[in-house]
Amino acid sequence: MSARSHSDLGILARLLRQARPQWPHVGGIFVLNTLAVPLALLVPVPLMLAVDSIIGEQPMPAWLAWLVPDRVAGSVGAMLAIVAGMVVAIALLTQLQQMGTQLLQTYTGEKLALNFRSRLLRHAQRLSLAYHDSKGTADAIYRVQYDAPAIQWVVVYGITPFITAGLTLIGMVAITASIDWQLALVALAVSPVIVFLTQHYRGRLRSQWRDVKQLETSALSIIQEVLTALRVVKAFGQEEREHGRFVRRSDEGVWARIRLVVSESAFAMLTGMTIACGTAAVLCVGVTHVRAEILTLGQLLLVMSYLAQLYQPLRTIGQQFAKLQNGLAGAERAFALLDELPDVVDRPDGREQTRARGEIAFEHVAFSYDGEHRVLDGVSFAIPAGSRVGLIGRTGAGKTTLINLILRLYDPTHGRIVLDGVDIRDYRLAALRDQFAMVLQEPVLLSSSIAENIAYARPEASMDDIVAAARTANADEFIRALPDGYETQVGERGMRLSGGQRQRIAIARAFLKDAPILILDEPTSSVDTKTEAVIIEAMDRLMENRTTLMIAHRLSTLRDCDLLLELDGGRLVNVTRQVAEVIEAAG
Repeated sequence: MSARSHSDLGILARLLRQARPQWPHVGGIFVLNTLAVPLALLVPVPLMLAVDSIIGEQPMPAWLAWLVPDRVAGSVGAMLAIVAGMVVAIALLTQLQQMGTQLLQTYTGEKLALNFRSRLLRHAQRLSLAYHDSKGTADAIYRVQYDAPAIQWVVVYGITPFITAGLTLIGMVAITASIDWQLALVALAVSPVIVFLTQHYRGRLRSQWRDVKQLETSALSIIQEVLTALRVVKAFGQEEREHGRFVRRSDEGVWARIRLVVSESAFAMLTGMTIACGTAAVLCVGVTHVRAEILTLGQLLLVMSYLAQLYQPLRTIGQQFAKLQNGLAGAERAFALLDELPDVVDRPDGREQTRARGEIAFEHVAFSYDGEHRVLDGVSFAIPAGSRVGLIGRTGAGKTTLINLILRLYDPTHGRIVLDGVDIRDYRLAALRDQFAMVLQEPVLLSSSIAENIAYARPEASMDDIVAAARTANADEFIRALPDGYETQVGERGMRLSGGQRQRIAIARAFLKDAPILILDEPTSSVDTKTEAVIIEAMDRLMENRTTLMIAHRLSTLRDCDLLLELDGGRLVNVTRQVAEVIEAAG
């Protein structure tokens, strides 16, 4: 079930569960915010005292008379000093309360956002490749980076201010009613109107925030596509075309935000006018009560001051409500990602595997990406441990899909794949994938140092182990010739190195992992003849005593294989054991 189908309360409940580790800090924020209520109630008191008891001739309130000695109460100067001191003290306490609240809110909010982002990223990595292929990685990036902070804005800056505003509202109403219950009743008469406006705009604002986020995700996907394929964009001179595509998509987002602001502004204007009408009504009734000597002038000023604070919580609730829709829309999208189920999961009783022998068998394996068109159909074969197997076939024959199934990036639609006599679905994923090392046609390097890339599968490896792996992969010599040696930064996707250098680092990484099964996917197709010879020499050492599956289009690359498997249209059409003779015959 997607988060979108949940009610507001359902989303809030999930956010609060997610925020459980920070509940003590959220409680602290609530306490500090609650302290704002009595401080707000004290703000107009000095003005009332000055008007009624210093300028006027009204007696001091009983609570103040109990605190102030008679000789001080009889001095206008002393009383004025006390009133001025109250103003300063209340302001100081208010500033301290606000500073403490802001610091705790910042810390708690950032921790909540970080923890939520971490959970989303962990889950996004577990989702199938099919999910990311259909949604695009930009969608997951946006949800992790920009939707995850919804928990911060809802829990820290949304719920707590709502509760505080509610408590302030109750306090203001109680005090106003104790002074003049009719004024309190008039002041509260606007509340049903505000509730109606809130309900009316809730669905509209949420829907508009969804549209904004979807359009921003689309714009982000264009940026990612362009920068990832920048060499192609430049080579075909399509910079202006891609720029125009981004501007058009972003412009749609701009107008969506403008429509959103119009709705928010209309809601704020209607709320403000409703409150203004309430204020005007209270003023008219209050002046009438002063003229009838039901209230003193100081009490009217106190009531009007409280009224401003009485309506401030209503304004806060209205303003926070509009912002809350942004947070809830983001939370919907974040929870929608969490609600996606991985296609490939560990079984509860998954088996561990220390080091496999390397016997692999396909038993009537079929697979379809879309559930309709089979990419593999009825594939069966067995590979003895330590064998070298070549996979051949035209583009689209199913070679890469077969490798993806062995690595359990997908599960077969029918049939099963067996490793050392055990269905690979019975192994824990981490234990299964730890049995494989890969060298791809386009080696994937991370934007870090050469040493870190070689040690990617074994982060705890010593520098001696890293150098030994590089030496075995014929990479040590060129690495040492670089200005920073093994600490040289390879750049994004390793683009500061040549194709042959990247490939040898990938081979060194496979050497260091020392897995019993090796997968080679066209490892020499993109390098020159001289570099190919160096790479093949390194690969020969890498393949020793390992079960190896090698995808290649050039048969000469597969000369030393023990077995050739030929795929065509997703079917295994030929199994060749006399590999050398076949290659010789093919010329």
